[in-house]
Amino acid sequence: MYLKILFLAALTFQFTMGQSQQTADANSKKPMDRIIFVAGGGLNKTYINYVAGLTNKPNPKICFVPTATGDSPNSILTWYANCEDLPIQPYVMRSFINSSTTLQSFEEIIMSMDAIIVGGGNTLNMMAIWKVQGIDLALRKAYEKGIVLAGGSAGSLCWFTAGSTDSRPKELTIVEGLGLLNFSHSPHYLEENGRRPLYHQLILSGKLKAGYACDDQAGLLFVNGEMKKSVTRNENHHNYFVSLKNGKIDEQLLPAELLK
Repeated sequence: MYLKILFLAALTFQFTMGQSQQTADANSKKPMDRIIFVAGGGLNKTYINYVAGLTNKPNPKICFVPTATGDSPNSILTWYANCEDLPIQPYVMRSFINSSTTLQSFEEIIMSMDAIIVGGGNTLNMMAIWKVQGIDLALRKAYEKGIVLAGGSAGSLCWFTAGSTDSRPKELTIVEGLGLLNFSHSPHYLEENGRRPLYHQLILSGKLKAGYACDDQAGLLFVNGEMKKSVTRNENHHNYFVSLKNGKIDEQLLPAELLK
Protein backbone atom coordinates (compact mmCIF):
# COMPACT_ATOMS: atom_id res chain seq x y z
CA MET A 1 0.00 0.00 0.00
CA TYR A 2 2.85 2.36 0.92
CA LEU A 3 4.57 1.72 -2.43
CA LYS A 4 1.29 2.31 -4.26
CA ILE A 5 0.89 5.68 -2.53
CA LEU A 6 4.46 6.65 -3.45
CA PHE A 7 3.82 5.60 -7.07
CA LEU A 8 0.64 7.69 -7.30
CA ALA A 9 2.40 10.66 -5.69
CA ALA A 10 5.20 10.41 -8.26
CA LEU A 11 2.71 10.32 -11.12
CA THR A 12 0.89 13.34 -9.72
CA PHE A 13 4.17 15.27 -9.39
CA GLN A 14 5.20 14.44 -12.96
CA PHE A 15 1.80 15.48 -14.29
CA THR A 16 1.90 18.77 -12.35
CA MET A 17 5.42 19.52 -13.54
CA GLY A 18 4.42 18.68 -17.10
CA GLN A 19 1.45 21.04 -16.95
CA SER A 20 3.64 23.78 -15.47
CA GLN A 21 6.19 23.34 -18.26
CA GLN A 22 3.45 23.48 -20.90
CA THR A 23 2.14 26.71 -19.35
CA ALA A 24 5.64 28.19 -19.28
CA ASP A 25 6.22 27.17 -22.90
CA ALA A 26 2.89 28.71 -23.93
CA ASN A 27 3.73 31.96 -22.14
CA SER A 28 7.18 32.08 -23.73
CA LYS A 29 5.55 31.76 -27.15
CA LYS A 30 3.02 34.53 -26.47
CA PRO A 31 3.45 37.17 -29.19
CA MET A 32 4.94 40.52 -28.22
CA ASP A 33 2.76 43.60 -28.28
CA ARG A 34 3.21 45.55 -31.51
CA ILE A 35 3.73 49.19 -30.57
CA ILE A 36 3.75 52.33 -32.69
CA PHE A 37 3.95 55.89 -31.38
CA VAL A 38 3.32 58.82 -33.72
CA ALA A 39 3.49 62.60 -33.36
CA GLY A 40 2.22 65.37 -35.62
CA GLY A 41 5.62 67.06 -35.78
CA GLY A 42 9.18 65.97 -35.13
CA LEU A 43 9.99 63.88 -32.08
CA ASN A 44 11.68 66.07 -29.48
CA LYS A 45 13.48 65.08 -26.26
CA THR A 46 10.22 64.52 -24.35
CA TYR A 47 8.84 62.14 -26.94
CA ILE A 48 12.17 60.33 -27.43
CA ASN A 49 12.18 59.65 -23.69
CA TYR A 50 8.55 58.50 -23.94
CA VAL A 51 9.48 56.03 -26.70
CA ALA A 52 12.36 54.76 -24.57
CA GLY A 53 9.86 53.98 -21.81
CA LEU A 54 7.70 52.00 -24.23
CA THR A 55 10.54 49.50 -24.74
CA ASN A 56 10.40 48.50 -21.04
CA LYS A 57 14.19 48.15 -21.12
CA PRO A 58 16.92 49.99 -19.23
CA ASN A 59 19.22 51.95 -21.54
CA PRO A 60 17.44 50.79 -24.75
CA LYS A 61 19.07 50.87 -28.20
CA ILE A 62 17.13 53.41 -30.27
CA CYS A 63 17.86 54.04 -33.93
CA PHE A 64 17.02 57.25 -35.79
CA VAL A 65 16.19 56.90 -39.50
CA PRO A 66 16.65 60.23 -41.36
CA THR A 67 15.83 58.98 -44.88
CA ALA A 68 13.15 61.63 -45.43
CA THR A 69 15.74 64.43 -45.19
CA GLY A 70 18.29 62.63 -47.37
CA ASP A 71 20.29 61.79 -44.23
CA SER A 72 20.67 65.50 -43.50
CA PRO A 73 23.64 66.19 -41.17
CA ASN A 74 21.53 68.77 -39.31
CA SER A 75 18.81 66.23 -38.51
CA ILE A 76 21.43 63.74 -37.32
CA LEU A 77 23.15 66.36 -35.12
CA THR A 78 19.77 67.35 -33.66
CA TRP A 79 19.04 63.69 -32.91
CA TYR A 80 22.27 63.22 -30.96
CA ALA A 81 21.78 66.54 -29.15
CA ASN A 82 18.29 65.48 -28.03
CA CYS A 83 19.60 62.13 -26.81
CA GLU A 84 22.62 63.51 -24.97
CA ASP A 85 21.29 63.22 -21.40
CA LEU A 86 18.63 60.54 -21.95
CA PRO A 87 19.04 56.96 -20.63
CA ILE A 88 19.33 55.43 -24.10
CA GLN A 89 21.90 54.19 -26.60
CA PRO A 90 21.36 56.35 -29.72
CA TYR A 91 22.13 55.13 -33.23
CA VAL A 92 21.56 56.39 -36.77
CA MET A 93 20.73 54.30 -39.84
CA ARG A 94 21.71 56.18 -42.98
CA SER A 95 20.12 55.15 -46.27
CA PHE A 96 22.49 57.02 -48.60
CA ILE A 97 25.44 54.68 -48.21
CA ASN A 98 27.92 52.55 -50.13
CA SER A 99 28.88 48.94 -49.55
CA SER A 100 32.51 49.54 -48.61
CA THR A 101 31.59 51.56 -45.51
CA THR A 102 28.49 49.61 -44.44
CA LEU A 103 29.14 46.31 -42.68
CA GLN A 104 25.54 45.41 -41.78
CA SER A 105 22.39 45.12 -43.87
CA PHE A 106 19.48 47.44 -43.15
CA GLU A 107 17.55 44.49 -41.74
CA GLU A 108 20.41 43.52 -39.43
CA ILE A 109 20.60 47.06 -38.06
CA ILE A 110 16.83 47.38 -37.57
CA MET A 111 16.39 43.97 -35.96
CA SER A 112 19.16 44.67 -33.44
CA MET A 113 17.34 47.69 -31.98
CA ASP A 114 14.80 48.10 -29.19
CA ALA A 115 13.09 51.01 -30.98
CA ILE A 116 13.16 52.75 -34.35
CA ILE A 117 12.36 56.48 -34.69
CA VAL A 118 11.74 57.83 -38.20
CA GLY A 119 12.38 61.50 -38.86
CA GLY A 120 10.35 64.01 -40.85
CA GLY A 121 10.91 65.29 -44.36
CA ASN A 122 9.76 64.13 -47.79
CA THR A 123 7.49 61.12 -47.19
CA LEU A 124 7.15 60.19 -50.86
CA ASN A 125 10.90 60.01 -51.47
CA MET A 126 11.43 58.11 -48.23
CA MET A 127 8.86 55.45 -49.11
CA ALA A 128 10.41 55.00 -52.56
CA ILE A 129 13.90 54.51 -51.12
CA TRP A 130 12.64 52.14 -48.45
CA LYS A 131 10.93 50.00 -51.07
CA VAL A 132 13.93 49.59 -53.38
CA GLN A 133 16.27 48.98 -50.41
CA GLY A 134 13.96 46.50 -48.65
CA ILE A 135 13.76 48.72 -45.57
CA ASP A 136 9.96 48.52 -45.70
CA LEU A 137 10.10 44.73 -45.31
CA ALA A 138 12.62 44.99 -42.46
CA LEU A 139 10.36 47.43 -40.60
CA ARG A 140 7.39 45.08 -40.98
CA LYS A 141 9.52 42.29 -39.54
CA ALA A 142 10.57 44.52 -36.64
CA TYR A 143 6.93 45.40 -35.95
CA GLU A 144 5.96 41.73 -35.71
CA LYS A 145 8.91 41.06 -33.41
CA GLY A 146 7.75 43.76 -30.98
CA ILE A 147 10.42 46.37 -31.70
CA VAL A 148 8.86 49.75 -30.92
CA LEU A 149 8.28 51.92 -34.01
CA ALA A 150 7.85 55.68 -33.81
CA GLY A 151 8.18 58.96 -35.66
CA GLY A 152 6.81 62.39 -36.37
CA SER A 153 5.59 64.10 -39.55
CA ALA A 154 6.82 61.83 -42.38
CA GLY A 155 7.84 59.49 -39.57
CA SER A 156 4.22 59.25 -38.41
CA LEU A 157 2.53 59.14 -41.81
CA CYS A 158 4.65 56.18 -42.97
CA TRP A 159 2.98 53.70 -40.58
CA PHE A 160 -0.59 54.32 -41.84
CA THR A 161 -2.32 53.21 -45.04
CA ALA A 162 -2.18 56.70 -46.57
CA GLY A 163 -2.49 60.40 -45.85
CA SER A 164 -1.86 63.91 -47.06
CA THR A 165 1.69 65.06 -47.83
CA ASP A 166 3.61 68.06 -49.12
CA SER A 167 6.14 65.78 -50.83
CA ARG A 168 5.15 66.83 -54.36
CA PRO A 169 5.39 70.28 -56.03
CA LYS A 170 2.64 72.88 -55.88
CA GLU A 171 0.04 71.25 -53.64
CA LEU A 172 -0.76 68.75 -50.92
CA THR A 173 -1.47 65.26 -52.27
CA ILE A 174 -1.98 61.67 -51.12
CA VAL A 175 0.90 59.36 -50.30
CA GLU A 176 0.68 55.68 -49.35
CA GLY A 177 2.33 54.33 -46.20
CA LEU A 178 3.25 50.87 -44.96
CA GLY A 179 -0.28 50.13 -43.73
CA LEU A 180 0.81 48.77 -40.35
CA LEU A 181 -1.98 50.92 -38.92
CA ASN A 182 -5.22 50.43 -40.84
CA PHE A 183 -6.25 54.09 -40.82
CA SER A 184 -5.45 57.23 -42.76
CA HIS A 185 -3.40 59.99 -41.14
CA SER A 186 -2.74 63.70 -41.20
CA PRO A 187 0.28 65.16 -39.35
CA HIS A 188 0.65 68.94 -38.83
CA TYR A 189 -3.14 69.02 -38.67
CA LEU A 190 -3.81 72.63 -37.69
CA GLU A 191 -0.96 74.26 -39.59
CA GLU A 192 -2.01 77.11 -41.86
CA ASN A 193 -1.31 75.13 -45.03
CA GLY A 194 -4.71 73.59 -45.66
CA ARG A 195 -4.08 70.13 -44.23
CA ARG A 196 -7.25 70.02 -42.14
CA PRO A 197 -9.73 70.99 -44.93
CA LEU A 198 -7.92 68.73 -47.40
CA TYR A 199 -8.05 65.79 -44.98
CA HIS A 200 -11.79 66.34 -44.55
CA GLN A 201 -12.26 66.54 -48.31
CA LEU A 202 -10.30 63.35 -48.98
CA ILE A 203 -12.27 61.38 -46.39
CA LEU A 204 -15.55 62.84 -47.57
CA SER A 205 -14.79 61.83 -51.18
CA GLY A 206 -13.76 58.31 -50.16
CA LYS A 207 -10.16 58.75 -51.33
CA LEU A 208 -9.00 58.21 -47.76
CA LYS A 209 -10.51 56.01 -45.06
CA ALA A 210 -11.27 57.30 -41.59
CA GLY A 211 -8.20 58.07 -39.57
CA TYR A 212 -6.22 59.99 -36.99
CA ALA A 213 -4.87 63.53 -37.14
CA CYS A 214 -2.24 65.09 -34.88
CA ASP A 215 -1.21 68.67 -34.24
CA ASP A 216 2.55 69.24 -34.11
CA GLN A 217 3.04 68.83 -30.35
CA ALA A 218 0.54 65.98 -29.92
CA GLY A 219 0.93 62.23 -30.32
CA LEU A 220 -0.84 58.89 -30.28
CA LEU A 221 0.11 55.47 -28.97
CA PHE A 222 -1.08 52.39 -30.86
CA VAL A 223 -0.85 48.85 -29.46
CA ASN A 224 -1.62 45.90 -31.71
CA GLY A 225 -3.20 48.19 -34.28
CA GLU A 226 -5.53 50.00 -31.88
CA MET A 227 -5.20 53.52 -30.51
CA LYS A 228 -4.55 53.25 -26.77
CA LYS A 229 -3.46 56.69 -25.59
CA SER A 230 -3.52 60.33 -26.68
CA VAL A 231 -0.75 62.58 -25.36
CA THR A 232 0.39 66.18 -25.85
CA ARG A 233 3.22 68.49 -24.81
CA ASN A 234 1.05 71.59 -25.12
CA GLU A 235 -2.55 72.17 -24.04
CA ASN A 236 -3.22 73.95 -27.34
CA HIS A 237 -2.18 70.96 -29.46
CA HIS A 238 -4.53 68.02 -29.85
CA ASN A 239 -5.27 64.68 -31.52
CA TYR A 240 -8.43 63.81 -33.45
CA PHE A 241 -10.29 60.91 -35.01
CA VAL A 242 -11.87 61.96 -38.29
CA SER A 243 -14.54 59.84 -39.98
CA LEU A 244 -17.82 59.99 -41.88
CA LYS A 245 -21.08 60.03 -39.96
CA ASN A 246 -24.38 60.25 -41.84
CA GLY A 247 -22.51 61.45 -44.91
CA LYS A 248 -20.78 64.28 -43.05
CA ILE A 249 -17.35 64.70 -41.50
CA ASP A 250 -17.24 63.80 -37.83
CA GLU A 251 -14.14 65.17 -36.07
CA GLN A 252 -13.71 63.81 -32.56
CA LEU A 253 -11.28 65.50 -30.20
CA LEU A 254 -9.29 62.85 -28.31
CA PRO A 255 -8.65 63.79 -24.65
CA ALA A 256 -4.89 63.83 -24.13
CA GLU A 257 -2.51 63.28 -21.25
CA LEU A 258 -0.08 66.19 -20.81
CA LEU A 259 3.55 65.08 -20.95
CA LYS A 260 6.30 67.20 -19.39
